[in-house]
Amino acid sequence: GGILKKARELTVLCDAEVSLIMFSSTGKFSEYCSPTTTTKKVFDRYQQVSGINLWNSHYEKMQNHLNKLKDDNNNLRREIRQRMGEDLNDLDIDELRGLEQNLDNSVKIVRERKYHVINTQTDTYKKKLKSLDEHHNDLVRALEGKDDNGDCALVDNGGPDYETALGWANGGSQMFAFCIQPCQPNLQDTRYGSHNLRLA
Repeated sequence: GGILKKARELTVLCDAEVSLIMFSSTGKFSEYCSPTTTTKKVFDRYQQVSGINLWNSHYEKMQNHLNKLKDDNNNLRREIRQRMGEDLNDLDIDELRGLEQNLDNSVKIVRERKYHVINTQTDTYKKKLKSLDEHHNDLVRALEGKDDNGDCALVDNGGPDYETALGWANGGSQMFAFCIQPCQPNLQDTRYGSHNLRLA
């Protein structure tokens, strides 16, 4: 704390450009830089005055890393072209056999993945179909139960309107029943005959 205080005093009293970086014995980091400059500017001025380049080693490491990444990228691009049947002239028989084996393994993996996706979709559709079938059966049983209880009725007066009363949909694939719920007080005790129920 005392050193940081002295650095601030030097900045104010002496109009100096100060940059201070400290690490304590426990690894705690402390930094101070004059408001009129930056740490990078102080380093650049130090290099100019002393003739020491602080960034050479770091630049060399970055350049080596960049060159390694370029080599890896070129190798991957060449491998992709070879898998597409290009740039095969420089390969010997062992390299061609290895490339063929890699392609066979890749095709096997893709085929297994495709079959897994197909099986998963098939199982999902089977479950949906089973659920719809169960729902359909429940509706049929509910409809049959209403017919047995007399809550719903189909009209058949022997006349030409019998098929209209059944209400076939899409060529006779489903049958609809209509429920009669009397709500008027004077209709509660009235018995309805089948000849009175007609569908328009």
